[in-house]
Amino acid sequence: MGKQELNVRITQDLDPDLLDFLNNYADSFAKWELLRFFYENPNTLDTAEGIARYIGRSSQHVQKELLELKEHGLLKETSVGSLLVYTLEPDPHLQTQLEKFIKATNDREFRRKAIYHLVK
Repeated sequence: MGKQELNVRITQDLDPDLLDFLNNYADSFAKWELLRFFYENPNTLDTAEGIARYIGRSSQHVQKELLELKEHGLLKETSVGSLLVYTLEPDPHLQTQLEKFIKATNDREFRRKAIYHLVK
């Protein structure tokens, strides 16, 4: 079985909503961490630097990932004085998708397939 066939077989086994979420929001391991952070802290309003400290990544890398999540509509960016802060977008549909994704990541088989999908 070739790589392409294996990838098709694995992604066919994934829930279409979760596959869509992976492709649109969780397309890097850093984003997985950010998504879990915002899921566990839904009322967070913090800078890229503050969030980076919390998840243990560089602020430059986190800033890039936060901007992409903002561009995809999952996060909201707001100016507070001279600072840019990020918070979870208060969209019930997106929050439901996020919850479904986070709960799925607790399943070992889903994580294995999702990781394979990310690194393919």
